[in-house]
Amino acid sequence: MKEECLICGAPLEYLESDFPMECDICHKKENSKTKCVNGHYVCSDCHTRGLDSIIGLCLEESSADPIAVLEKMMALPFCHMHGPEHHVMVGCALLTAYRNAGGDIDLPAALKEMMSRGRQVPGGACGFWGACGAGISSGMFVSIISKSSPLAGEPFALSHKMTARSLTDIGEIGGPRCCKRDSYLSVLAAVDFVKDHFGVVMEKPDVICRHSTKNNQCIGRRCPFSNGNR
Repeated sequence: MKEECLICGAPLEYLESDFPMECDICHKKENSKTKCVNGHYVCSDCHTRGLDSIIGLCLEESSADPIAVLEKMMALPFCHMHGPEHHVMVGCALLTAYRNAGGDIDLPAALKEMMSRGRQVPGGACGFWGACGAGISSGMFVSIISKSSPLAGEPFALSHKMTARSLTDIGEIGGPRCCKRDSYLSVLAAVDFVKDHFGVVMEKPDVICRHSTKNNQCIGRRCPFSNGNR
C-alpha cells in the first residue's frame, strides 16, 4: 500500500458531511469529512507537523526557480504525497523565487504571512470547495507581493486573476486530486503571471514528476508532468 493513512497506510475515504473525529496522534476533537477505511483520523496540525522548517530553507535559498525551491520542500521529512502542507509550500516557494529574481519584498515577513494564510485552507478543499489549496496559495502569493486587501483596487483584481488562472489549469486536467501536480501547475501559472503583471522574471523549468510511484490515484500520461510524456 502506497502512502495514504499516516497511522496504518490504509486508503482514505471522504464522507458527504462533517462528522465528529478525534485525532489519533494528538487526540484533538473536531469535525471532518476525512478518515481512513480503518477509522483513523489525523488532524491538519499533526499532518503538517514540521512545516515551519521551510522558513529556514527559504531564507537560505538563492534560486529564482520556484519549482526547484518547491522540490526541496517536498523532499523534507514532514511533506507527504498529499496534504494541506502544499497550501503553504506553493506560496512560500513563489515568494522565495520572486525575491531572488529581484522582487522587492521583506521575505521573512512575507513567509510568515504566507504560513498564516495557507494554514487556514483545509485538506480536501480541492474536492469540497471547488478550489484547490495549491491554486489558492498562488493567489495568496500575489496578494502578499501586491499588498492586497479587501479594500484594494488593482491588487484585489490581480490576486483573484492569479487564483483563477491556477484553478483553470488544474480544472483542465481534472481529477482525482494530486497535490504534486496541482502545485506544479499553480507555480508555473504564477511564473507567467508575475512576468506579465509585475515584470519580475522567475525561472520556469521543464517539470518531470518524480512522485508518481507514491500516488495511488496517479493519472499517468494524462498528467502533463508524466515521465511517459517525455
